[in-house]
Amino acid sequence: MPDSNPNVKKILLVEDDRQLSDLVTDFLTNEGFHVKQEYRGDTVAKRVKLFSPDIIILDVMLPGKDGFGVCRDLRPEFTGPILMLTAKSTDFDQVLGLEIGADDYVIKPVEPRVLLARVNALLRRGDLPNQNEEKAEINCGGLFISKASRKVTLQGENIDLTSQEFDLLWLLASKSGEVQNRDYIYKAVIGREYDGLDRSVDVRISRLRKKLHDSTETPFRIKTIWGQGYLFVPDAWG
Repeated sequence: MPDSNPNVKKILLVEDDRQLSDLVTDFLTNEGFHVKQEYRGDTVAKRVKLFSPDIIILDVMLPGKDGFGVCRDLRPEFTGPILMLTAKSTDFDQVLGLEIGADDYVIKPVEPRVLLARVNALLRRGDLPNQNEEKAEINCGGLFISKASRKVTLQGENIDLTSQEFDLLWLLASKSGEVQNRDYIYKAVIGREYDGLDRSVDVRISRLRKKLHDSTETPFRIKTIWGQGYLFVPDAWG
């Protein structure tokens, strides 16, 4: 049984188009995943508790509760990746999804290989600095980051981060004082090349600043170096 094999990743697919849901489920199952289907937004939270998925693929337009509402409600408890499906390609939909805690998005009609690549990228914990140092920790003044437990505290206060927010913070903090360019960040954290238009990293930087009590107008902890990338300032935590 798939549930008894810890090496089989579990996907909760939330899509009300049953034909599309069946097609995606068959494809991902053939790729070695254990997939459960859900067709309504207002029943997702219960299914998450029962199934404990490694990743959620979440449609935006759902009966009962839309995908944005589902994502917003799940985030306090579910720290795994959330991949949103959207029929719209506007910045509003994409940025809104990322602002409320989604990790990535795929625009319909869904191309199976693109979906698979995005799922694998979200599940992969690769290409981050010191990834093999299981006990690695960073302590900058009042900020504590544990790589092993993926725990972050600021002045003793627990900071809840999504999986990719943690990966982004770890990447920047482990190379404090060095500017990290967008191309490197996208490859390491998002898992794909930067196309010049994707705003995923910008949104996550904004969310990190808010959670870490950084200034949104004149940030002093995670600085934007215009034309270059982002800089984690180690002496700002004292």
